[in-house]
Amino acid sequence: MTMTPEQAAWFQGTFGRLVDNVDQAVMGKREVVALVLSAMLAEGHVLLEDAPGTGKTSLAKALAATVQGTSSRIQFTPDLLPSDVTGVTIYDQTNHRFEFHRGPVFASILLADEINRASPKTQSALLEVMEESRVTVDGVAHEVGRPFLVIATQNPIEQAGTYKLPEAQLDRFLVKTSIGYPDLAVAERILAGAADRNPSAHLPAIITTGAIADMADLAATAHVESAVLRYAAQLAEATREDPATRLGVSVRGSLAMVRIAKVWAAAQGRHYVLPDDIKALARPVWTHRLVLDPEAEFSGTSAETVVGRVLESVAAPQARAAVA
Repeated sequence: MTMTPEQAAWFQGTFGRLVDNVDQAVMGKREVVALVLSAMLAEGHVLLEDAPGTGKTSLAKALAATVQGTSSRIQFTPDLLPSDVTGVTIYDQTNHRFEFHRGPVFASILLADEINRASPKTQSALLEVMEESRVTVDGVAHEVGRPFLVIATQNPIEQAGTYKLPEAQLDRFLVKTSIGYPDLAVAERILAGAADRNPSAHLPAIITTGAIADMADLAATAHVESAVLRYAAQLAEATREDPATRLGVSVRGSLAMVRIAKVWAAAQGRHYVLPDDIKALARPVWTHRLVLDPEAEFSGTSAETVVGRVLESVAAPQARAAVA
């Protein structure tokens, strides 16, 4: 069943209320909040590359409070073990049986702070849960439930003692973006409320986690015309054929684009996806998936440059073809 215009209008109104609520704690960053919320409703995950103190933890807490969910935070360090993330099975001498003790990954929103400071072995503990929303320990699968959003952060400045995220893990993040510093007017508002150290604690719950799952299911029914699907596929193929790339957008990356484009369209009050939705999301959804040729990177070419070049070279279908 395809989303109706009435359902799209309801989705837009509810989405706007959610963004408004989070904006009370993370001021002046509505575009970032909308992008992260879209990733949640597309059942993907977010990588934030940002300096310390820009509100990453506040964003995770505010989202969890808004959707009446739970949040947890893991500070990734070199000595962190995979079981510290997923949980561990312990023998209970009283009941004479093994019991699974859940790790912090079992939350609606997980903040994986400075993920690149942990070893690749520990980073890999997130691979299964990010892809399949479950954790397998000692051969037993444990579902983490819906919604489930990983917000991972890494510091772009201090790289000493860090481990580069492998391409397979980067590809599991639907969106990569940054919060950035607020402008002067917003900074004054933040400083005026400095006495409140935890503004997320006062946010009202706007929606239940069950309703968020229903919104995700509804967004998945938005219509995508074949011409728009072809456009997304052509863009992905163009990134693979670009001479500056060694590895372009994968099939998983193309699927991720379609999923979040449906959410983005519904958030604008439309029950169908336009080529402009693909264009608007191309950089946050695709740039982190590209692996550049070392010579091209040395000459100053960036992933953003490649995506921009691809958007200019591939002709978009006419809007009327997308809504016919």
